[in-house]
Amino acid sequence: MTAFLEQFSLAGKTAVVTGAGRGLGKGYSLGLAAAGAAVVCADIDGSAAGKTAEEIRLSGGRAEGIRLDVTKPAEVQECFRSAAERLGSLDILVNNAGVEEINDFLSVTEEQYDKIMAVNLRGVFFCAQAAARIMAEQGRGKIVNIGSLGSAIGLAKSAVYCGTKGGVVQITKTMAIELARSNIQVNAMGPGYFRTPMTEPFFLDPEHRKWIEERIPAGRVGTAEDLLGTLVFLCSSASDYLTGQIIYIDGGWLAS
Repeated sequence: MTAFLEQFSLAGKTAVVTGAGRGLGKGYSLGLAAAGAAVVCADIDGSAAGKTAEEIRLSGGRAEGIRLDVTKPAEVQECFRSAAERLGSLDILVNNAGVEEINDFLSVTEEQYDKIMAVNLRGVFFCAQAAARIMAEQGRGKIVNIGSLGSAIGLAKSAVYCGTKGGVVQITKTMAIELARSNIQVNAMGPGYFRTPMTEPFFLDPEHRKWIEERIPAGRVGTAEDLLGTLVFLCSSASDYLTGQIIYIDGGWLAS
């Protein structure tokens, strides 16, 4: 049994988490560190990334915080290569950075469209590509792309966001096929409703919040801790034969 449980340990692994400065990205970073990984906390807000890393270090873990703009592939490549050289490897990428702007379909502007696409789809693609190049050289790696309920269903006032998250699923499947022989597993997680700074607009209206909670079979919105078991599994050797999948952690929303 001990040997079996050791499969879930991330000791000796290096993980990069994008969008690590707040919300679920911060939770992912803390969870991976608790499982033993050294974590590079990357965020467009370098100060926030540094605070996440400091929290990990104060808990006895290894972490560093860096500023990273995921929409700039050259910057991403340099960041990932440098991290692998400093820490000895790049074993895990949690492709989490994302943005959302609530707006009616008929009112979406070009600026809003381009911003969401640049971070949520272009950023995911080129972060994954940069990490996969390093992992292919190592002969191993884990990439976890972050999808959404919007990967599977339409969400009102979130047309562009849903488009990007649907794209994340297809990128995940294609990457999984192409990278399988390099011993790189690529999967995705689809969180349901979780209260974070990005999703806060959904919860400002008490009636809408009540509707969300009643719509979820579990009867509540999720917490970061609800995601960590799945994340650690996907980042560990316990998932070595699992690739090209998206796992929804939504309290039963899609099943209902």
